[in-house]
Amino acid sequence: PWNMAHNAEPEAVDLCLEVNRLDMILAAIDADNAGRACLYLLSCAAYLPEPEDRTVYMCAYESYLKVNLSTDALRVALKMGDLGLMARVMGSVQDPIEKKQLAYILGDARVWIDLTEGEAAVEDEALCEELQLIMGNVRLSERYLALARDLDVMEAKVPEDVYKSHLIDGRGTSNVDSASGNTAATYVNAFVNAGFGQDKLVTVEEEDAAGDEGAGAGGEGKQSVHWIFRNKQYGKMAAAASLGMVLLWDVEGGLPKVDRYLYASDNMVVSGALLAFGIIASGVTDDVDPAFAVLSEYVANEDDNVKIGAMWGLGIAYAGRAKEDVKDILIPVVGNPDVSIEQASIAALSAALSYTGTADGELVEIILQSLMLRGEAELDSTHGRNMAHALGILFLGKQEAVEATIEVAKTLPEKTSKYTCNVLDMFAYAGTGDVLKVQQFFTTCGEQLEQDAEAEVEPWQTAHQSVAALAIGAIAGGEELGAQMAHRALEHILQYGGPAAKKGVPLALAILNVSNPDVAVIDTLGRLAHDTDDQVVTSALVALGVVGAGTNNARLAGMLRNLSLYYCKDAGMLFLVRISQGLVHSGKGLLTLSPYSSSSKAMLRPAMTGLLVVLLNALDTKGSIGGKLHYLLYGLVPAMQPRMLMTVDETGAMLSVPVRVGDSVDAVAQAGKPKTITGFTTHQTPVLLAANQRAELATERYRAMSTTLEGLVILKENPDWKDADMEG
Repeated sequence: PWNMAHNAEPEAVDLCLEVNRLDMILAAIDADNAGRACLYLLSCAAYLPEPEDRTVYMCAYESYLKVNLSTDALRVALKMGDLGLMARVMGSVQDPIEKKQLAYILGDARVWIDLTEGEAAVEDEALCEELQLIMGNVRLSERYLALARDLDVMEAKVPEDVYKSHLIDGRGTSNVDSASGNTAATYVNAFVNAGFGQDKLVTVEEEDAAGDEGAGAGGEGKQSVHWIFRNKQYGKMAAAASLGMVLLWDVEGGLPKVDRYLYASDNMVVSGALLAFGIIASGVTDDVDPAFAVLSEYVANEDDNVKIGAMWGLGIAYAGRAKEDVKDILIPVVGNPDVSIEQASIAALSAALSYTGTADGELVEIILQSLMLRGEAELDSTHGRNMAHALGILFLGKQEAVEATIEVAKTLPEKTSKYTCNVLDMFAYAGTGDVLKVQQFFTTCGEQLEQDAEAEVEPWQTAHQSVAALAIGAIAGGEELGAQMAHRALEHILQYGGPAAKKGVPLALAILNVSNPDVAVIDTLGRLAHDTDDQVVTSALVALGVVGAGTNNARLAGMLRNLSLYYCKDAGMLFLVRISQGLVHSGKGLLTLSPYSSSSKAMLRPAMTGLLVVLLNALDTKGSIGGKLHYLLYGLVPAMQPRMLMTVDETGAMLSVPVRVGDSVDAVAQAGKPKTITGFTTHQTPVLLAANQRAELATERYRAMSTTLEGLVILKENPDWKDADMEG
């Protein structure tokens, strides 16, 4: 108690951790010391093994609740991924404005809590309805467009605005394969105009086709239909689905625009339209749930491609929601040995996406059963691997709970057992910073195959090493010091590892630096993009896009332009360069794909899952995202969210106030009241926040309802402010 009362909280915490008596900290917590003590507790938790870390998190959680810092308590609950604790915070708050702030935080994290029953129940019907609208991100689209209007970036862009071919002497414009070029342009257009509701390729409306005056507009309208049909096969599916990206989050206005494509004569277009339905509804929870009503009808369709579009749409729309109806529809497809492995794998991925990190027994059993029934050739294909990925997704962040399933996975055929075990381990420990697991994966990367000098190494014999390299990045990313050490260790794999391990390194760097284009990382990836091994190159090209996603980073854009010239004769490589160019300019620079919330480093489960699915498929680009399965790139949609800070008043109307934005400073265990940001500049909200930036209010007139300014923050008038002004 003496330490806690005399600004020596770190010593008090250290002592109590040593003697295992954290309850004494809880007893001594008060409004003055809670901030510093909990900050130190949370930073200690990163260095403790499971389950001791949970005890420390619980101590911080209870401390925040004790002093009524509900938003901080909620962020700790998010970090632990415990829905029960989140509901408890919601139930402990009486102030409706504070409840709304908590709902905004949950909406950003794509977490849905039932407010009609249980601990979090809200009796006031009108308030309950409003909280569910906020949590369901129903108004996310209009907020995002308000940000775009404020920053004056509403004008639609075309792929050429991203490629800027004129800057590379016109030499890079020789298009090897126009179908592949068109498909790439579709994705670039989708990423750049994501969420803006308008573009110049797929949303141009046909106006008065018969009218004379509408000749110009009608011409443009024909171009929009024409664009979808300028693609071939899966390209048509991607083009129709890209409409969903442009109309992202706008369920009410977007679905009617996609609806007409459901009646197209070409099944690929229908498939893409269904996928567009899922994309539009991603992260948005509505009582009416129109997306489910449409998609569920088509899962039983006779056409395989239509089925795939509907199932993948369901996975993207309900990522992280654990919606029982989705599971009931998809399980029969996963367990049916008569359907193609492609359909079964997409059904498994979609069901797992919906049940991310729940370790749902029924799904685990049916996916394992399906893996055991398939032949070796099927299991060694991209689709077979996606079945293994689906199994891993169910255990995201579950740590030791995965052990029993790994034992079962060891009984699978040799071609897939090692791969599946590594995937399960990676997902189970993703974002935990577990040092022992990182060491285990390093050992895997360093393994040498014992075999005859003559015998050729089969790809399946070393595939698990690529996963091991990626796993190092996925596990270390949740904790800062671990991430720095992982960067150095990955350099060693590049120097001394085998070809398979090297292939995973660029993707590991990508997951460590999502939407955070660090100069050293960009330079490393730029070097690897000219490697002699084609597979390392393809990984590096995808990684460049993920690292720069939504940042408009000029250095990275220049590097990708040069790469497009360098690979202009190779259609496959050029396709990946184009995809990365599109990702760097995602949402014209207003979006982020980061799987961690910037303040608490809490893992956003649907975001992490979507990213890992795409990166795991990038280990074999020819068979997946660089080939027919490029529609898996839409797996990035659950990770997309605006990187904004927007302030609103108590009614939810936008409120523009001055804020200081600067680089965050680690203030753990520092004496006094240290500054939390450095090198700041003052802006009016709404503002964009880069990966390591934080904001604080630059006015005394308002008080923020959240201690951390990110996403949507409600401001209340400061009652003392007017008096201070009068005295002045």
